[in-house]
Amino acid sequence: MTVYNVDPNVLVEKAAIELKKLIKAPEFSIYVKTGAGRERPPTDKDWYYKRVAAVLRSVYLKGPLGTNKLRVKYGNRKNVGTAGERVFRASGKIIRLILQQLEKIEFVKQVEKKGHKGRMVTGKGKSFLDKLAK
Repeated sequence: MTVYNVDPNVLVEKAAIELKKLIKAPEFSIYVKTGAGRERPPTDKDWYYKRVAAVLRSVYLKGPLGTNKLRVKYGNRKNVGTAGERVFRASGKIIRLILQQLEKIEFVKQVEKKGHKGRMVTGKGKSFLDKLAK
């Protein structure tokens, strides 16, 4: 079994539990919204670790990815009254910090592949996710 074959929700939950042992959530994460399109901060206390796991999975599947592509992926639509809905991107600071923390534990690295700059999962990150997928 690999990351491609398992239910993403189950994989992200398992990875969040394991990543909680390796990284520390920033102090501001209990107050901050995840993007301009959100009305309130997340109610789940472990939302940060779930987002880290989801970002790691996304980079594994579609890498090389940068902050801006991930901002679009985790963005949302917001009702702005009579003007209709508008699309807002997710918070760049949160995603940038997640990528930096994943680099620090050597799960991702910065690369340039065929003119595309971004981050890709390292062998250590791939083995981490593949073990959890089993």
